[in-house]
Amino acid sequence: MDVSGKTVLLTGGTNGIGRELAFQLKAKGAEVIVTGRNPDRVAAMREAGFEVLEANLSDASGVDALVTALTGRSIDVLINNAGQLVDHDFRAGSPDPDAADAAIYANLNAPIRLIVALMATLRARPEAAIVNVTSGLAIAPAARTPVYCATKTGLRFYTLALRAQLEGTNIHVIEALPPVVDTQMNEGNDMKKMSAEECARQIVVAIEKNKAEANIGLTKALRVVEGISPSLAKGITLKF
Repeated sequence: MDVSGKTVLLTGGTNGIGRELAFQLKAKGAEVIVTGRNPDRVAAMREAGFEVLEANLSDASGVDALVTALTGRSIDVLINNAGQLVDHDFRAGSPDPDAADAAIYANLNAPIRLIVALMATLRARPEAAIVNVTSGLAIAPAARTPVYCATKTGLRFYTLALRAQLEGTNIHVIEALPPVVDTQMNEGNDMKKMSAEECARQIVVAIEKNKAEANIGLTKALRVVEGISPSLAKGITLKF
């Protein structure tokens, strides 16, 4: 897909991987609409020349408000990038179930709800794409973040099934599986981190090449290990 001239809706586009995606797609000629919920970051992206829709995607009302704001707009590419990492580790205390609910909605329910709401718009375009950003942890989980891992695995399987449903249509379905990336979400994580800029670059390449799946950075190695021995892959990631 040539992204020049395409209208892209990018959730979670004011920080981290999403922010880098916004700038890289804009540099290639795309019109990028980003969503965010932090007022300072929203303001910064507007100052940088982006259209920003404030949206809290951790419940149905937030998603529906975003859909209403997009009424009448043509969208060529939907990138479900927004996500929440929530610690859910009983070894460190009692996890917050409300925080888990919000993360489950933001990471899994919101992308599904947006896809349903925008499907007619995407079908009406000559060429369209849905990009779901999951995680290497959709392949094998980390012990301290079971909620995050579960939601990303759920989105991965949803993406695989959606791709089968839309095979032969104008809509390309792409899954991007980043490794640990140097973003605010991963502050305090001592693992080796990929830069958000490089991660975004590889996602853009996957969109341009109509790839079905983009295994990014160390996720490529994890996929190799998982192909040889799923139990070994789980043994590696469960330590974290």
